Amino acid sequence: MNGIPFPEISPEIFTISLGEFEFALRWYALAYIVGILAGWRLSVAALKRPGLWPGDRPAMTPPELENLLSWIILGIIGGGRLGYVLIYQPGYYLTHPWEIPFLWQGGMSFHGGFIGVILAILIFARRHRLPLGGVADTIALATPPAILLGRLANFVNAELWGRPTDLPWGVIFPGAAAQDCPGIEGLCARHPSQLYEAGIEGLFLLVLFILMAFRWGALKRPWMLSGTFFLVYGIGRFLVEFVRQPDAQFVSPGNPLGLALHVDGWGLTMGQILSLPMILAGIAVIAHARRRAPATA
Repeated sequence: MNGIPFPEISPEIFTISLGEFEFALRWYALAYIVGILAGWRLSVAALKRPGLWPGDRPAMTPPELENLLSWIILGIIGGGRLGYVLIYQPGYYLTHPWEIPFLWQGGMSFHGGFIGVILAILIFARRHRLPLGGVADTIALATPPAILLGRLANFVNAELWGRPTDLPWGVIFPGAAAQDCPGIEGLCARHPSQLYEAGIEGLFLLVLFILMAFRWGALKRPWMLSGTFFLVYGIGRFLVEFVRQPDAQFVSPGNPLGLALHVDGWGLTMGQILSLPMILAGIAVIAHARRRAPATA
């Protein structure tokens, strides 16, 4: 099978040894740090332009946004971990509950982290008496940079790769698991599904949101950016699931595609099942935003 050799990129940028301890800065950690900072600066730029908002009143102040980001980070970590535990490995963690906080073992769910972010926004907006739609749009505007860089870091880590493919841009990922392709002799190339998601959920949404917020007046309609995020992310993730390697816990001899819900070999992956509510919510939220007059708060 033809394919593009995986580039020789170390997951670690550098390592510092202090006695018996080693501290490493990894591309994955740096990606989220830079992504969060870039998203924060993008949202601050919008908050400093009152004319972009309903009644020329931004949804919050930059200091309030900084405070909210702390809540958001906790929501991502707590929701992402609990989502993985409840959705993907409930049986295991039911018998090993003490391992739930062991984040260093891996195992995070985007959809769980997404719910954690929603709860953080709801609680913060209520406590500070801020307009919920405007706060949600502020965070939606800040999200694509972190997703873009995070998915690129997934590629650097050679993780979350796609299904085998003979397309010319297939990538030969390293490791025994990536090269375990039944029925294929020689090197196995796979869809670089991390890059597909980086392009749709990250780069495309980033460009679209900049245009919507700074050129097309979308922030004048509360919930418009939030609904667009739900819709675009949901559709993007649903489509990429067709070429993404299935979750190992759902794969079986009679279900090689790893479908979480299926009948006679036809069905949906867990990622697609979780994306459908996002798509429907996106359509409903956009419809709600369009019904509101642009000048209202």
